[in-house]
Amino acid sequence: MPRLLALSCLSLALGLVPTAFAATAYVSNEKDNNLSVIDLDTLTVTGSIDTGKRPRGLALSHDNKLLYVCASDSDTVQVIDLATRKIVKQLPSGADPEQFALHPNDRWLYVSNEDDALVTVVDTHTAQVLGQIDVGVEPEGMAVSPDGKWAVNTSETTNMLHWIDTSTQKLVDSTLVDQRPRHAEFTHDGSQVWVSAEIGGTVSVVDTASRKILKTLRFAIQGVHPDKVQPVGVQLTADGKLAFVALGPANHVAVVDAKTFEVLDYLLVGRRVWHLAFTPDEKTLLATNGVSGDVSVIDVDSRKVTKSIKVGRYPWGVVVTP
Repeated sequence: MPRLLALSCLSLALGLVPTAFAATAYVSNEKDNNLSVIDLDTLTVTGSIDTGKRPRGLALSHDNKLLYVCASDSDTVQVIDLATRKIVKQLPSGADPEQFALHPNDRWLYVSNEDDALVTVVDTHTAQVLGQIDVGVEPEGMAVSPDGKWAVNTSETTNMLHWIDTSTQKLVDSTLVDQRPRHAEFTHDGSQVWVSAEIGGTVSVVDTASRKILKTLRFAIQGVHPDKVQPVGVQLTADGKLAFVALGPANHVAVVDAKTFEVLDYLLVGRRVWHLAFTPDEKTLLATNGVSGDVSVIDVDSRKVTKSIKVGRYPWGVVVTP
């Protein structure tokens, strides 16, 4: 009998249940120049990782072994080996990187350079810049379609969603959205991209095939002034049923039926909610709250906020590893 199987059988015979490895969340703290590490089994902060200045956007390699960090005021993308929690590489990112997205080939990293109106494409294996693409003024949001054909970027001042053909690394189209678009998120089947507009107070649902807006979502929270409804982060469930939208200084996360586009609920979280991330089973959603310096833990099934976890100063981005 193989040794691992024998040990498993012995554990069962003794009435022992094998321990599952808990998921881990990493949260970027803009003012502390570090990441908070959260054990999602105990829902406690277990450590921190020092980074460059003003860490914001975060992304994981597809095998979850590497964590990419936009160190915005250090003008670099740092690569952290999660096994050692050490920075192992610095990537040329262009000036003031804020958000980025990793291509399905696990090599091409598309980085928005807010100060230069550019998207920089970096090969993460060789640390070579593959190209720089002119886009609108103040680019921020970045996403890559699941099939890898499209990279999209939002420009906050131009109010555009820009479409980059990844086969040529060229800008081929732009879609006018609402004022100050901050984040772009493809559905898991790649048929739509959801774009949040902070000043417009809306989310545009854009059809990938036609690059036209299918629906504009608006939000109204009882007791909250409309000017405070400033959508930023968006997360969509893998089954295509639900979308969650962080509403900034409105201090709520909206729950949306992703099929009918009906707003189902508003969940009160911390102050100035920025970005969101699911646990691997999508049973829990984490929300970073910049002003209150904490992370809200949301039970997805019950749509309840179950806990607040204190992290560093001005938490911004969040990712979760299995």
